[in-house]
Amino acid sequence: MAQQLILDLPVRNSLDRGDFFVSYANQLALARLEEPTTWPNRKMVLVGPEGAGKTHLAHVWAEQERARLIQPPDLERLDIGSIEESVALDDADSVKSGAESALLHLHNQVAASGHCLLLTARRAPRYWKVGLPDLRSRMEATDIVRIDAPDEALLSAVLMKLFADRQNAVTPSAINWLTRHMDRSFAEAQRIVAEIDARALAERRKVTRDLAAEVLDKHRDKGP
Repeated sequence: MAQQLILDLPVRNSLDRGDFFVSYANQLALARLEEPTTWPNRKMVLVGPEGAGKTHLAHVWAEQERARLIQPPDLERLDIGSIEESVALDDADSVKSGAESALLHLHNQVAASGHCLLLTARRAPRYWKVGLPDLRSRMEATDIVRIDAPDEALLSAVLMKLFADRQNAVTPSAINWLTRHMDRSFAEAQRIVAEIDARALAERRKVTRDLAAEVLDKHRDKGP
């Protein structure tokens, strides 16, 4: 079968509230984020594995609270002293040592202004490599809410959204087959959808149960 030239097109990740599927695995996290006035000291760390929806929830929360959403590289460029609003810092456990002072300044500035600080991370703050003692103590004292590994309902919804973000229609039988046979993790969902999408484009095929099975079986044959 002739293969189609694959263009490296950007994936549109929809981060609207309506696209966030609520299940047992994430309902507690969503509930806690919807009530920031109940957070101890008005700060929270949202912890979860890669692809769990932390960034999506941070966008939803930032829109809800009219907060500023930033990434670690933004820390050293911001005029932190002028911030008078709530802030969400995505991927906070990747902050480099050179930006630790800026993060401490941000923490203190948001607290002083009476607003809220949300941080997302793959691990709890006690596992972060933080060299600045004052920052480490503040982060480790921050309350944590977790997104758990996906249950079947959430994994199905995540798979459907990942395919939709790639503008690729997928049959229900393919989704059902994948949720029963793939490793149940968000990272695996991202990887398998990317591989299936590339195969579908290259071979001009629809995303069906058979294609999903071929891709997953090929990955298993390769081994770890």
